[in-house]
Amino acid sequence: MLQASGVTILAGTDAGFLNSFNYPGVALHEELALFVRYGLTPLQALQAATINGARFLGKDDMHGTLAEGKAADLVLLDADPLKDITAVGRIDTVILRGEVRDREALDAMLENVRDRVAAMRPSH
Repeated sequence: MLQASGVTILAGTDAGFLNSFNYPGVALHEELALFVRYGLTPLQALQAATINGARFLGKDDMHGTLAEGKAADLVLLDADPLKDITAVGRIDTVILRGEVRDREALDAMLENVRDRVAAMRPSH
């Protein structure tokens, strides 16, 4: 009803550090799926996570859409989120500040974090 009434829907939260059950990335993927489950189209849900926030913050001149001269941080997926919004979790490549990280590099980063967390656990 909000979308149909012209209310701008924004995805995301600023409460992650206050809520140990809200994990950046995963929480956004789940939020987008909930948006679609409760009536937004996949395109509207994706817009809530991209251009709507940029417009709300007055930053859409550089962020929120792909265009020449804009910031080009990208997440490339191996499936079409317009057909199935859960495809946002099927990340193939991330381009952040000009650095390209393919699936192999992303998996290596995750493994490094797992190793570091495991090393922090106290031994008995």
